[in-house]
Amino acid sequence: MTNKNNEDLKQQASESTLGLNPVIGLRGKDILSSARMVLAQALKQPFHSAKHATHFVFELKNVLLGQSELTPEEGDRRFADPAWSQNPLYRRYLQTYLAWRKELHEWIEDSNLTEQDTSRGHFVINLLTEAMAPTNSMANPAAVKRFFETGGKSLLDGLSHLAKDIVHNGGMPSQVNMDAFEVGKNLATSDGAVVFRNDLLELIQYKPITEQVQERPLLVVPPQINKYYVFDLSQEKSVARFLLRNGIQTFVVSWRNPTKAQREWGLSSYIEALKEAIEVVLAITGSKDLNMLGACSGGLTTASLLGHYAAIGDQKVHALTLLVSVLDTKLDTQVALFADEKTLEAAKRRSYQSGVLEGSDMAKVFAWMRPNDLIWNYWVNNYLLGNEPPVFDILYWNNDTTRLPAALHGEFIEMFKTNPLTRAGALEVCGTPIDLKQVTCDLFCLAGTTDHITPWDACYKSAHLFGGKVDFVLSNSGHIQSILNPPGNPKARYMTNTEMPLDPRAWQASATKHADSWWLHWQTWLADRSGKLKKSPTSLGNKAYQPGEAAPGTYVHER
Repeated sequence: MTNKNNEDLKQQASESTLGLNPVIGLRGKDILSSARMVLAQALKQPFHSAKHATHFVFELKNVLLGQSELTPEEGDRRFADPAWSQNPLYRRYLQTYLAWRKELHEWIEDSNLTEQDTSRGHFVINLLTEAMAPTNSMANPAAVKRFFETGGKSLLDGLSHLAKDIVHNGGMPSQVNMDAFEVGKNLATSDGAVVFRNDLLELIQYKPITEQVQERPLLVVPPQINKYYVFDLSQEKSVARFLLRNGIQTFVVSWRNPTKAQREWGLSSYIEALKEAIEVVLAITGSKDLNMLGACSGGLTTASLLGHYAAIGDQKVHALTLLVSVLDTKLDTQVALFADEKTLEAAKRRSYQSGVLEGSDMAKVFAWMRPNDLIWNYWVNNYLLGNEPPVFDILYWNNDTTRLPAALHGEFIEMFKTNPLTRAGALEVCGTPIDLKQVTCDLFCLAGTTDHITPWDACYKSAHLFGGKVDFVLSNSGHIQSILNPPGNPKARYMTNTEMPLDPRAWQASATKHADSWWLHWQTWLADRSGKLKKSPTSLGNKAYQPGEAAPGTYVHER
């Protein structure tokens, strides 16, 4: 039971990991004040409220008489225990909860509110009702069974975990056992070295593991909001090792974790730092150009860099891979519900005052966007069942947060508001206007069907902004699981299509389905664009750029 519970936790959490949303920086306080206003408006309709209260009482009568047909939504794993359906008391408890939740949502739906306020109302009712779910109480049948199985020890362990989280985790349930991992020891262990360092980044070159490599190297650009080693987690989940096994000369950027001293770093600062790294990669490999990979906000940064190169007529990048990256920022997500002018300006002001936006603050707000997957799951596991938080590398990486400098955060918010990459010349970086239609290199674009952070249709629309030939691939997973998708997973699927119609649904309807990992498809695509084979270099770096600190470098350890 405990093992299955652990696997479920890992699965749900890895589908809901934190990623950079352009409106990051909203606080729980902003969301709650917006929600209060919505509920106050709804309460000003007494006749409407009385009608729904009466309906709830009628449904409650059916529950008590055993005549209610209410059941949990299909796939709601919280109520999988047979007691919820077979025990008459538990069934009535569950149906009372379901009736109450249903009536509240119908009450807000029928209120005299604008469409956006109705959506906000649904969101806050969700927060309230998910918190009050019967599974979150000590009456949870799984918790009761565990209590008797352990002779009460599960309750004492749960209280101990709660006390520890109040002291060390800001009162939030721990998602992972942070003592189980160490970067450089059991995470990020691929052989390599830092061959260049500037104020913003360390450039890591990985040691080739094949006798021959392809001439054209690949530079991986991770998001600024996460540590780079998502690309080199464990041996079996390492994108870097997969590339090395396939003869790709692999370099990766490790961004520095900024403090308030770096508050002025903006998009242009990051692009200038990347330009320096690119010159180093070309000098070390002797190649006249390279391929690049950008993920999430790293994709936004890389796309802006390519727009800048196009503006100055520089041909340094031969082909680009974008993973779960949204450049067309008209997002229809829960966070965007609360992103009005006032809250966004307040978020910008706060980060300017403190110099940085804390990654841990973003993680908390994001957790409340998906409370069942990222909060109540752990409440039940850690406190009610008395289990230790799971040992899971993706969750460790996800909790190893970084900060965003105020200038970059402000620019991301402006980009969310004005959506400049969709219009030629609307964004300027490093003194040049950006027009993505002038970026004519080949593009490989990956998205995930269950990605809540960068929805796949938004990634698809973003791929249409470029002027080159696009290979769009849709994986059957969420944000991080789409990236970490090694071959051999029997559940892995992906879709491809040689056509790129404007409508993402039309693309999906005529796409071809494939079993296994999209990595295999990408491997072929990348090999075709990586040049001839040559003998692998026997050492890292060169005379001008001597290998220094061994991978994973020093910046990755900065907290």
